[in-house]
Amino acid sequence: MTVAKGTVSGSHTEHEVVFYGLSTCIWCKRTRQLLESLDIEFDFYYVDLLTGDERKEIMAKVREWNPAVSFPTLVIDNSQSVVGYRAEEIQAALGR
Repeated sequence: MTVAKGTVSGSHTEHEVVFYGLSTCIWCKRTRQLLESLDIEFDFYYVDLLTGDERKEIMAKVREWNPAVSFPTLVIDNSQSVVGYRAEEIQAALGR
């Protein structure tokens, strides 16, 4: 069973990375696999598994970075976002 939120450990901790996705989304799964294959530490939220006020809070955070509220949305260093599965753009933003 997929958990709604958590942290994935990795040896690359030079960037603060937050992954917002849906547990049923193939592009979200691929984005998460990319981060894990690059050994990036990141926090994650599966918005569809959150409930109540927590879900509203996370949706508001996603909307700040991605007004269309589409997934996956990746926020890097609280200064830039990558929306969708864009492997090259993600790697460039993370210096990988």
